[in-house]
Amino acid sequence: MSSLLVSNIGELLTNDPSIGEGVTGRRLNAALVMDEGRVVWIGDGADAPAADNVIDADGAAVLPGFVDSHTHLVFAGERSLEFEARMSGVVYDGGGIASTVKETRAASNDSLRQSSEKLRGEMLAQGTTTIEVKSGYELTVAGEQRLVEIASTISDEVTFLGAHAVPVEYASDRDAYVRLVAGAMLDACAPRARWADAFCESVGFSVDECRFVLGAALKKGLGLRVHANQLGHSGGIALAVEMRAASVDHCTHFTNDDVDSLAHGDVVATLLPAAEFSTGSPYPSARVLLDAGVTVALATDCNPGTAFVTSMPFVVALAVREMDLSVDEALWAATLGGARALRRTDVGFLGLGARGDLVVLDAPRAAHLAYRPGSSLMRHVVRQGVAI
Repeated sequence: MSSLLVSNIGELLTNDPSIGEGVTGRRLNAALVMDEGRVVWIGDGADAPAADNVIDADGAAVLPGFVDSHTHLVFAGERSLEFEARMSGVVYDGGGIASTVKETRAASNDSLRQSSEKLRGEMLAQGTTTIEVKSGYELTVAGEQRLVEIASTISDEVTFLGAHAVPVEYASDRDAYVRLVAGAMLDACAPRARWADAFCESVGFSVDECRFVLGAALKKGLGLRVHANQLGHSGGIALAVEMRAASVDHCTHFTNDDVDSLAHGDVVATLLPAAEFSTGSPYPSARVLLDAGVTVALATDCNPGTAFVTSMPFVVALAVREMDLSVDEALWAATLGGARALRRTDVGFLGLGARGDLVVLDAPRAAHLAYRPGSSLMRHVVRQGVAI
């Protein structure tokens, strides 16, 4: 693999305070070199060494590739009618998952691969270089195994989400479905998954049901994630802290006790403002979480029902405008925060030894990502030291 120099960087965000100023490790008039897919040199632009290939940033801003730690990319169909109904005043209740399950079960492997790869391509074009991908839209043993296998072709961060909803065929015996998820379904999916997740909500699964499923997954060696407190105070945040999950996601509703327990643990609070945007729900205050010392991540929640969004820049803009985050705090949460939510130490920053994932903007400052929402600002996307 050849080396790559990114020169003439006007503003470099490294997320490494030992390299630059503030939480984002900002450095001006900089350059960096990647070799063998890793960052090997960072310094003043005037001192940049030679490399096999060069990207001239021409005074533009450079930042780490986005880390999207919560997506549902493998599905069939769309739910625009549901979206229109919500915009007309129908309250979201989680029931739309069943329609996606029906369409996904009927879809071929090829069509599911093509649609998920298309979405992955959209994300990459907008600067997302690391993604997590969940199953959860078939809810049968063979179906969830199929989704996990497809997800593993587009990401190393695969999450088994059999506990997404109770399918119609188990409507009268949800206990049997919970046992299936924690048994045969988990057995089939665990070899291709790194994580297990559960939808801990009144319309999903109870705290005890989630504890049962996640406990079984933990015994299989999977890391834990929890969908929690999107629709109300479900108890999912406390469960995530109790079970030492890597991340608890949504957190639209939280209590002072929830904040205190998160602040004293190592569970990342992953906020998904595109879901609030798409459902018309109130946005949670990231400011409250940050001021308490909670680690916050941002992710798209890309899914066909409540957040059909592939753009992390859009999520950053929402977080700044609606969730009381500064631009630097939102950019950190969308990069290194996402890496923390995935317990990754190689992505989300641009220190020495980091994976060579970065974006060169068509803008002089990274703040333009929030300042100009909806604009296409990606001049170059580099993944593992290779310009895409």
